[in-house]
Amino acid sequence: MTESLSKKANLPLVRRLEAVGFRAWPASSVQYDGSWQVRLTAGHPSNRLNSIVPLDPSDHRDVEIRLAKASRKFEAYGRPAVLRQTPLASPVLIDLVRQQQWVPFDETVVMTCDLAHAELPDTLDHLPTHDIGRFVDANLTTDGVSSKLKPALAEIINAIKPPSGLFMIEDAQTGPLATVLCVQDNDLAGIMSLSVAKERRREGLGIEILTSALRWARMRSARSAWLQVKVTNAPALALYGRLGFHEAYRYSYWRQEPPR
Repeated sequence: MTESLSKKANLPLVRRLEAVGFRAWPASSVQYDGSWQVRLTAGHPSNRLNSIVPLDPSDHRDVEIRLAKASRKFEAYGRPAVLRQTPLASPVLIDLVRQQQWVPFDETVVMTCDLAHAELPDTLDHLPTHDIGRFVDANLTTDGVSSKLKPALAEIINAIKPPSGLFMIEDAQTGPLATVLCVQDNDLAGIMSLSVAKERRREGLGIEILTSALRWARMRSARSAWLQVKVTNAPALALYGRLGFHEAYRYSYWRQEPPR
């Protein structure tokens, strides 16, 4: 799985998409060790908010000492250390975690789309809301996630600095049906938190709300869109492909398993 992550990648594009991704989903604590970023968020379990992120393939000085130091920060939060491997990670570091028997998981595809040529509706079927609390409630419901995460998710969305569009589809009788968050960072639009209620999937709600978000971003002068999807999510990959998204690069995580 992880062997191909650094092959044939456009490193300047990877660096830019990683940077806008950090701004689109901000961690509450970010510390640096050289080019490594250590992201931690006590109230939310997302790996994007809780991981060691190497950002320079040539930065492999004292990797064993630095990895142990970063891992202790996770221990202080009461959770196992997680490393995010993108094409920007040093092969020396990846060899080390492999030797230490860290476990890889959650391979993810980062996809991009040229909005100028994307076939989108001429009008917005759904307008963004400014009610963060209502959006968070809807997203947690459609995602089937515990409402206990509401304060943390609301804090994350409130901390997003680039302009954001919060989109929802609701039914007066049954409640939230679909949600998506679109973060516009200059000419790039990031698609986050796309979710459709389990009992209403395969009805076109996903593409309906996604195209509204992309149309909104294009009207605001975004030229490209990006998103992230797990390699195991075949329906989502097919949906994004129909809209013109294609793979830019992949990443995966490595987890430090607790001693038995």
